[in-house]
Amino acid sequence: MMRPIIEFCSSNTSTEDVMPRLEENPEYDVVEYGCLNNCGQCYAQPYAMVNGEIVAADSPEALYEAIIAKIKEAEAWESLDID
Repeated sequence: MMRPIIEFCSSNTSTEDVMPRLEENPEYDVVEYGCLNNCGQCYAQPYAMVNGEIVAADSPEALYEAIIAKIKEAEAWESLDID
């Protein structure tokens, strides 16, 4: 299975409690960049990119839950991948 890549923008301060929680899981690659070029999104609400897709929520806790759900969804799709 592919390790999920979770990217954060350092300017989106509402995610500062979410990132360390995800970093605790050694199965996740958590990366912080100075900018993810989604300034409108960054200003409006907590968000991250999971495997290149925007995941956003109304609160940091909801974002954490949405990220976990997105990772589980990707894992489910990977398990269905038939060669």
